[in-house]
Amino acid sequence: MSYSKDIDALASVVGANASWNAINPESAVRMRLQNRFQTGLDVAKYNAKIMRDDMAAYDADTAKYTQSLGCWHGFIGQQKMIAIKKHFGSTERRYLYLSGWMVAALRSEFGPLPDQSMHEKTTVASLIEELYTFLRQADAWELNHLFRDLDAARAKGDKAAEKDLISKIENHQTHVVPIIADIDAGFGNAEATYLMAKQMIEAGACCIQIENQVSDEKQCGHQDGKVTVPHADFLAKINAVRYAFLELGVDDGVIVARTDSLGAGLTKQIAVTNEPGDLGDQYNAFLDGEYIDSADQINNGDVVVKSNGKLLKPKRLQSGLFCFKEGSGIDRVVLDCITSLQNGADLLWIETEKPHVGQIAEMVNRIREVVPNAKLVYNNSPSFNWTLNFRQQVFDAWQTAGKDVSAYDRAKLMSADYDETDLGIEADKLTASFQRDAAREAGIFHHLITLPTYHTAALSTDNLAKGYFGAEGMLAYVKGVQRQEIRQGIATVKHQDMAGSNIGDDHKEYFAGDAALKAGGKDNTMGQFENV
Repeated sequence: MSYSKDIDALASVVGANASWNAINPESAVRMRLQNRFQTGLDVAKYNAKIMRDDMAAYDADTAKYTQSLGCWHGFIGQQKMIAIKKHFGSTERRYLYLSGWMVAALRSEFGPLPDQSMHEKTTVASLIEELYTFLRQADAWELNHLFRDLDAARAKGDKAAEKDLISKIENHQTHVVPIIADIDAGFGNAEATYLMAKQMIEAGACCIQIENQVSDEKQCGHQDGKVTVPHADFLAKINAVRYAFLELGVDDGVIVARTDSLGAGLTKQIAVTNEPGDLGDQYNAFLDGEYIDSADQINNGDVVVKSNGKLLKPKRLQSGLFCFKEGSGIDRVVLDCITSLQNGADLLWIETEKPHVGQIAEMVNRIREVVPNAKLVYNNSPSFNWTLNFRQQVFDAWQTAGKDVSAYDRAKLMSADYDETDLGIEADKLTASFQRDAAREAGIFHHLITLPTYHTAALSTDNLAKGYFGAEGMLAYVKGVQRQEIRQGIATVKHQDMAGSNIGDDHKEYFAGDAALKAGGKDNTMGQFENV
């Protein structure tokens, strides 16, 4: 992109229309740059390539794993990307995650709901669109500051600054990054999955995550009562998502196949099987029950299937659900993952009950015996007690190695008394290196936290309320919020500017020239935050 050439090209267009003499080509070019992506499909196509390139980079070097944080509002997603650019200078390998859990808990018109796919289907696509609206506004906001600085440099005759600012404009990195979007279990049958996937892609999604639970029995991955479906049902939904991508021209769209089998002990259906050893037969082989020898052992309402050349009477609950064998979860996960990757999925998501590199690696190594480049998206979930889990891991490792652990009570490792001990410090080191270790040893391409801002919003609000409604009064806000914004250079301290006031002022000037009534004059109190 050449800023000057773009201005010259548009000047030719404007000059060819005599009645457009009030139009400033440079102003129009600026508006174009601030609106780089016109549609959600533009966003999806742009970001699908980024994800594919990042996946290839990870295959070559596992240190190049990717990360994201979950968000439930466009402003939250916007501020994350602004913060990333501020602290690290680049959004490279950093995404956003759209959590179905947070949509249910925070965005449903029914009010707060558990993660059971009871919220409105359209809410997810609406949030994707909202997120990208805010991310595009972040581009416009950042470029607006560059444009204003450019005008100031020109006014001073500072050619070096002018050249530097034009280079920054031409090489501006967008805040528009990939979003991994949660479609739950598809909110219905394969056709419903396809329709919802289309909405999500049209809103900008380049990556859709789908899980192998039953739609109408869906549970949060970290709660009990999870019910999975036979592979044929799940693969039909993966196909539905792929068809949605292809129909809309996002040929390299990414599908994440999530398995909840590790913690799911139930199935709603017995799989269809046509011959011994086929996929349905493999699924049914995990059913708990008893083998029978005669029809006399069949009670009214019992179901009997042929498995391993014998008659199996599966264990069925009063709910009509069938049980899997105890201890079969890992084997089912491995079969789920291999099957998904061999039938259209690009990435895997294994929902676990704890953050343990060894446990994840055990499953991934088995998967990679069949699919060598298998890669995971992993949920660094707030549902885990990270402090307790890693302290227990250190305790157990030390005990196994014969190290004296008598100073520690394993049942009370969460205690603050252990924060500054050797064990507590070592556990924190493992927590800090977990993502690097898991990317290297367990095939995790993408690390995400599903619900971070649900918790940060609650924590920061609690701290502010405690002080503001208590003895500190207004000092609680001033010291705990505004002063920190100023000291740390948080852009929202100038909230009028962050919301687009300066952009609007510039547009008014483009449209009306000296007659523009602008908000950013001397009486705008945002001036109190200049040069602080």
